[in-house]
Amino acid sequence: MRVRVIGAGLAGCEAVWQLVKNGIEVDLYEMKPAKYSPAHSNENFAELVCSNSLKADRIENACGLLKEEMRLFTSVMMEAADVSRVPAGGALAVDRDIFSQYITEKIKNHPLVNVINREVTEIDTDVYTIIATGPLTSDILAESIKHITTSDELYFYDAAAPVITAESIDNSKVFKAARYNKGTADYINCPMTKDEYADFYKELVSAQTVPLKEFENQKVFEGCMPVEVMAKRGEQTLVFGPLKPVGLVNPNTGNDDAYAVVQLRQDNREGTLYNLVGFQTNLKWGEQKRVFSMIPGLENAEFVRYGVMHRNTYINSPVLLDKYYRMKKYPKIFFAGQITGVEGYVESASSGIIAGYNMAAHIGGREMFEPDSKTCIGALALYISNGANTKFQPMNANFGIIEGLNKKIRNKAERYNKIANRALDIIKRQMKGEV
Repeated sequence: MRVRVIGAGLAGCEAVWQLVKNGIEVDLYEMKPAKYSPAHSNENFAELVCSNSLKADRIENACGLLKEEMRLFTSVMMEAADVSRVPAGGALAVDRDIFSQYITEKIKNHPLVNVINREVTEIDTDVYTIIATGPLTSDILAESIKHITTSDELYFYDAAAPVITAESIDNSKVFKAARYNKGTADYINCPMTKDEYADFYKELVSAQTVPLKEFENQKVFEGCMPVEVMAKRGEQTLVFGPLKPVGLVNPNTGNDDAYAVVQLRQDNREGTLYNLVGFQTNLKWGEQKRVFSMIPGLENAEFVRYGVMHRNTYINSPVLLDKYYRMKKYPKIFFAGQITGVEGYVESASSGIIAGYNMAAHIGGREMFEPDSKTCIGALALYISNGANTKFQPMNANFGIIEGLNKKIRNKAERYNKIANRALDIIKRQMKGEV
């Protein structure tokens, strides 16, 4: 038995790993390097756009819990993250090149994996296939997906933040600190006075953006909103959002009186690159250089990557998929990744795990993994397959979709800790066949 997996992003690689663990041969189709999406630039699998894409590392955070759940499935992403980690306080950040290279070599060198570097243009519903082409599915394949789903795609827009060199930062105007002194002081903070912020805001909201002529109905996904779009909602929006100054004390002065603070986060292991936190943007590159150089400490910033904005595509999963990430109409076709409506790299990888695990079980005549609403990985699967969800939107991992406790616990951290430990216990028992 051979299975086709289309797309070598995180979801596709996780699906492949679950399949080969069960002795199933895989033809992995990846269109790079012959063709690249607007957001990707190197030949490796599982390419990340941002070093902090793996988010929080504590189980009291839903994404942190999800990662621990994934470890129980021997996640290849988590294995790669452990060998490529860089400092980021309470977050799991990685060196993107080391991370992607590790996964690429692990998948390519497996004897049951046959990598085919070409674009897939049509789906054969009689062949076991996992479609994990991500939010930037090529137009030709998107048409084929549209044909088998007999429905229109949905679109929203996603944006990536710019990256600058550490040596170009004016250290006399910035300081290192963690908010409320939680974790280590891994962030570089650029404080702004009220007048500096007012000047910056004026230029930001009037700066030129890249026209998106080919798409008529433009929708901005709330979880990754361009900074200029957020700013246009009101002058104070950024001050209460990504530029909030609270909890940040300048160790050089002992003061916390900044009107706004722009944070920079380490983007590679060596600490030579930093990205502007919350500065996903669709500004023209020249405008990014002009406006972002108004931030104190970044007057002479060297931009190694400007922010970009690109189309994201996802299917109407509640109508099309069951809780196993399998098509209701074509049981040999599974979907995985952000194209299903799970939002984020970690969430995407987790769906790849479940899709690969369940396809392997289906082929082997075993019971599939039953998503449990008390777990994060299960709650995501149930969310995207909930037929009652008539206004379907992409979803990040969060405790709001996980079934709560039977008793009230006022302390949020304590409550989330109990929910997380319950979830991990459930999955451990599921893996042992005890549930």
